[in-house]
Amino acid sequence: MGLELRQQLKLTQQLVMTPQLQQAIKLLQLSRLELVDTVQQELLENPFLEESPEPEAVEAQQETSEAASEPSSESQQEELLVRNADWENYLGEFSSTSKQQMRETEVPEEGMSFEARLASAPSLEGHLEWQMRLSDMSEHQVAIGQVLVGNVSPTGYLQAELSEVASMAGATEEEVEEVLHILQRFDPVGVAARTPQECLLVQLEMLNLNNDPVLVSLVRDHLEDLEKRRYKPLARKFKIDMEDLKEYLDIIQGLDPLPGSHYHAGEPHYVSPDVFVYKYGEDFVVVLNEDGLPRLSFNNYYSENFTPKGDKERDYYQEKMRSAAWLMKSLYQRQRTLYKVAESIVRFQRSFFEEGVTKLRPLILKEVADDIQMHESTVSRITTNKYMSTPHGIFELKFFFNSALDLEDGGQVGSESVKAIIKKLIGEEDSKKPLSDERIAEILKEVLEVNIARRTVAKYRTALDIPSSSKRRAVF
Repeated sequence: MGLELRQQLKLTQQLVMTPQLQQAIKLLQLSRLELVDTVQQELLENPFLEESPEPEAVEAQQETSEAASEPSSESQQEELLVRNADWENYLGEFSSTSKQQMRETEVPEEGMSFEARLASAPSLEGHLEWQMRLSDMSEHQVAIGQVLVGNVSPTGYLQAELSEVASMAGATEEEVEEVLHILQRFDPVGVAARTPQECLLVQLEMLNLNNDPVLVSLVRDHLEDLEKRRYKPLARKFKIDMEDLKEYLDIIQGLDPLPGSHYHAGEPHYVSPDVFVYKYGEDFVVVLNEDGLPRLSFNNYYSENFTPKGDKERDYYQEKMRSAAWLMKSLYQRQRTLYKVAESIVRFQRSFFEEGVTKLRPLILKEVADDIQMHESTVSRITTNKYMSTPHGIFELKFFFNSALDLEDGGQVGSESVKAIIKKLIGEEDSKKPLSDERIAEILKEVLEVNIARRTVAKYRTALDIPSSSKRRAVF
């Protein structure tokens, strides 16, 4: 069989993801802070882009220039002189600090960054080393203590064996044990413990409560029984009544099993809403949050005075001009899509904005996509990491999309509404007789006339991070 070359024409359709299209898709799913960082990075890299001033700033600048050009009367000039008087010249005479001292101690505003004005949060390692330096420990003991502190977990527990610490510090295990005994009694008390029992026992010692054999035994041998609420067998074993056991339990619950967690809690993350929804009369108004978002425009001076001298410069010029135009177009399209999606959510979930979470109706992406005539993937991307400020609080846009549960009258109710009712029922229950999942399902059927199974209630309760009825029951 011979091989031969042939030419053939074939017509096919193919979707190619251009870099510009990939950028537009990426901008859709960026959060507000990520979008600001992306735009700022593009402003640094693209010389044809610039940040245009705010319209209010332009108007204020024009008014100032017009006012400066107009002749002012003598009284207006005197008022302006009084307003702009150099009052700092008089501070040295009428203050406790002389003017010369103020100049010497004054810190220039431009020379200090904003980060330099902030105090760093104390770390567990630094807090322990500071206490070691203030104690009467020898240099050798401080060196051992530094090795111990370096092996303490963020929650405050020692993660190395004494033999390993002794090898790293060049000391004996007896010396390490001695330093560990001192370190465990520093603030926070119980730090560098090897087990939860050891941590709590050190705290009992510092509170002078380690003389009670029942309390010590409960901490050393029966923490698991206390966790699983096996109170009656413990009362029989120690021959005490339930009231005495409750007093012991109150003491143990007042101890801190994670002494280092206060120093590693992490910084809080603040959410800046992308959309605000206000009620104006009988309607709801959607307003995009554009505060902090740079307003982009072409740098006319650079584009008009830039003359390409070769093919590389011409290609660079065309690429950056296209990139700038496409970025501005993509940002406009992103804001337009976000506004349309938010407006559609307000239309579908009007009962939520009127009355709250319990009136949240079932909603899927396809309904919003059909309403604004866009694809479901576009709606999914634009609702990722976006937040809406409503009269009932700040919610992620994904929150408004939830599954449906069938009602007996043929209607539907949203799963988030059911979760809110479950949380409310459990919050109002009697702690001595907590509601079981089956009883909650019966109440939901009576109140909402919703067909919901016990396992569905258990699933929603677990999603709300609420323990079962047996663990919610108050024994005392």
